[in-house]
Amino acid sequence: MASRARMKPIRRPAAKNRETSDFEPCWHLLRSAMIDIHTKNAGGLSFEALYRASYKIVLRKKGELLYTEVKSFEEAWFRDHVMPPIAELITNNLINISLIQAPGTSLHERRQMGEKFLRGVRDAWVEHNLNMNMIADVMMYLDRAYTAETKQPSIFAATIGLFRDHILRNTLSASSQEQLTHEFIVFDILNAVVLDLINMERDGDIIDRNLLKKITSMLEDLYETDEEIDDQKLYLRVFEPRYLQASKAFYRRECERLVRDSDAGTWLRHCRRRLIEESDRCGTTISLLTSEKISKVIETELVMAKLGEFLAMEGSGLKGMIDNDRIEDLSILYELIARVDPSMAPLKATLQSRIMELGLEIEKNLKNTDFSVPANGGGADGDDGADAVDKAKAQPLTVAAQQTAAAIKWVDDVLTLKDKFDNLWSNCFQEDLVLQSSITKSFSDFINVFNRSSEYVSLFIDDNLKRGTKSKTEAEVDAVLDKAIILLRYLTDRDMFERYYQKHLARRLLHNKSDIDTEKDMVSRMRSEMGNAFTSKFEGMFKDMELSKDLSENYRDHIRQLGDVDTKKVDLGIHVLTTNNWPPEVMGRSANQEEGSKVQCTYPPAVKRLQDSFYKFYLKDRSGRVLTWVGSAGTADIKCVFPKVPGKETGPLSKERRYELNVSTYGMIILLLFNDLAEGESLSFEEIQATTNIPPQDLQRNLASLSIAPKARVLLKEPFSKSVKPTDKFSFNTQFASKSMKIKAPTITAISKVEGDDERRETERKNDQTRSHVIDAAIVRIMKARKQLGHTALTTEVITQLANRFKPEISLIKKRIEDLLNREYLERVEGETAVYRYLA
Repeated sequence: MASRARMKPIRRPAAKNRETSDFEPCWHLLRSAMIDIHTKNAGGLSFEALYRASYKIVLRKKGELLYTEVKSFEEAWFRDHVMPPIAELITNNLINISLIQAPGTSLHERRQMGEKFLRGVRDAWVEHNLNMNMIADVMMYLDRAYTAETKQPSIFAATIGLFRDHILRNTLSASSQEQLTHEFIVFDILNAVVLDLINMERDGDIIDRNLLKKITSMLEDLYETDEEIDDQKLYLRVFEPRYLQASKAFYRRECERLVRDSDAGTWLRHCRRRLIEESDRCGTTISLLTSEKISKVIETELVMAKLGEFLAMEGSGLKGMIDNDRIEDLSILYELIARVDPSMAPLKATLQSRIMELGLEIEKNLKNTDFSVPANGGGADGDDGADAVDKAKAQPLTVAAQQTAAAIKWVDDVLTLKDKFDNLWSNCFQEDLVLQSSITKSFSDFINVFNRSSEYVSLFIDDNLKRGTKSKTEAEVDAVLDKAIILLRYLTDRDMFERYYQKHLARRLLHNKSDIDTEKDMVSRMRSEMGNAFTSKFEGMFKDMELSKDLSENYRDHIRQLGDVDTKKVDLGIHVLTTNNWPPEVMGRSANQEEGSKVQCTYPPAVKRLQDSFYKFYLKDRSGRVLTWVGSAGTADIKCVFPKVPGKETGPLSKERRYELNVSTYGMIILLLFNDLAEGESLSFEEIQATTNIPPQDLQRNLASLSIAPKARVLLKEPFSKSVKPTDKFSFNTQFASKSMKIKAPTITAISKVEGDDERRETERKNDQTRSHVIDAAIVRIMKARKQLGHTALTTEVITQLANRFKPEISLIKKRIEDLLNREYLERVEGETAVYRYLA
């Protein structure tokens, strides 16, 4: 068998160091191109050829070598070409004014020297950044195939970081730089120069903002390492901390100077200006990254550091701002405090203190004001007694009228103060709810410190409603009612207000002193604010008046059907009042009079017949009802005839005179006594009292209205004086004359006046009795629902339930619990301390 010979292929000689031979020409091409890029001679370079060269190197697995060579080239370039020009800019003078801050250099020289240095750094950075971008484009495949796989920084990151390592972190020493005497790091000099220029601008000098923006942008683009971690920017890690620290020192010194040399208003405007400046500086010069942090520095060092001292400054502090309505100052102050303390503690405390001071000052001024002379526009009480006084003569007010005028002034002053702080709250404090609560609490505190506040608020409403709302627009009427409700919200003793308001409302309704629609509107607002229980009696009074109006019409129809001519001549208007709805004073029960001791006055026979007629008519459809006539609450129109006065030939007294006189019911009874009296005869006070059985106090008031008031002096009093005494005698005034056909005698009982001390004590005593019953009811209601409850829990629930009506005293609650225990509504639980059980 023949064997085949196997032929071996011809072995070609291997290319010795082929990879090395490929790297050298490619690197030479790239290096030459990099030199052209740095020397601004890159116009003739071919990007395609350069990219192919770097591609070929990386493809031959020489990426690491190319990466190292590029970095080495750039480092050498920095050492030989970039650093020397910058080093020449750093002189001992520059270091002295920036790092050492040695004196003796003018502001202009400092600015010029610093900006020249920064321009050198900026120009080097701009050129380096541009060059590195072009080189990174050429080395694109190196980043894609080598650095990405080996997880090394990109060629751009590695080369751009050379500026950080070989420029900013470079240490200049005396050996390397002949003009220097010490070692310094370039970055420290750069930071110091930038901060110095910023402080110059803060002091009012003009600097190159665009230059500083380039420098800070450079620091934002550079990182601590080539890994380029976001929170490790040189701006955040090196420059910003120094900037904030330098700013703290600057503003701390500035605050000390403002405390020493300026007032609070100047400080406020300066703080606001600095905040605006720093915000603008961050946007145009530094970096928006620092905006919130530098604002915090100003808030801490310029606002909060000496806030208490500025607010307490005499004349220009918060007290002066409030007293002089410095709207702009207070607006700035609110904005500043809102930034540093959302709780508003400094502003809140001072506001509350000032409101309390001004409120107590109102009370103090009230005691020092002379109310003996009536104010322009009439007396403070606004009642019909003014019709009986000659307005042409400025006569002094009575003690009661002075007290009422004081009450109205107190309320007006409180409302003026409230308007003032409402205006501040709206225009300065941006309707801040925290401050609103503080203002409300302060007003409530000082209003309730004044023990007559409930009475005065009721008198204020009474005065405004009696003056009439017909001349006011609907908006003005609403404003008055709203003010009243505002004051009512502040009162804690609302049960006392209810008692006074019931008395004043009764007089307005019975004497037709106000508009009924406005009265109902007022009560409706109270119901919305306080609940139905608070206004139930007021609404009952309105219902009585409406039913009485219908009842009077029906009675008049009944009279017209009668055949009695005399009865037909009488026009009777009846108000049938429900006892529980109306105050005791109006119902004829005086403060010192018990229910069972009331004495009915003696009515004239004609009036008595009329009463019997109405009573019979009333009981026709209402069997079992009892009517009690209240002489102190009604009025009567009487036709009076005054004879010709002998010896008078001219003037009104020369002929017979007829007038229609409007008097109280008691006044009518008194005048009818003089019908049967012979001319020249008189009746003594005691005789009138014995005949009519009118209570002495009411008799004195009515006789005074008929014998003292000039325009209604139909009786003559002997001896004549301004007060009625039990020894006085009265006779018919035949020489009475008036220009008016209809005369209204002063309705003394319609005057709403401030209570005297004795009346006040009696009102408080009655109110305490009522409170005892209300607390009893609350305790029983709570215990009936809970069955068993501890003393503390029961007390807390009672206070909570009654808070909208009044604030019960703990001692009174304890007393009422003891009383209910004695009356066996409650019992103590054996074996447990202060625990009660409800007894059904």
